[in-house]
Amino acid sequence: MVRIRLRRTGLKKQASFRIVAANEESPRDGKFLEILGSYNPRTDPPTIQVHEDRVYYWMGNGAQPSESVTKLFNSIGLLERFGRYKAGEPMETLLEEAKTAMDKRQVSNKTR
Repeated sequence: MVRIRLRRTGLKKQASFRIVAANEESPRDGKFLEILGSYNPRTDPPTIQVHEDRVYYWMGNGAQPSESVTKLFNSIGLLERFGRYKAGEPMETLLEEAKTAMDKRQVSNKTR
């Protein structure tokens, strides 16, 4: 089974993460299928960048997000948009909505 989960990158005590689609049995930092985005918890507010069209593809084909990724997706409204996508709303309108929501977020490049 495919899981959407976090893959740790960055230096010691300066963690940042990639959101990846990976086989359930592969290790945390091991082999993965595709990079779906990134997450940096060290900025204020945390930086979350996601390729939503690819996330919709993987979730539409049965990929399950991990618990931590589910929390991230809920914080940016992705799971709510995915539910609307499954209900039949066109992907283009959802991606435009996600883009405008991402542009409104005030993200600083300064890390802690």
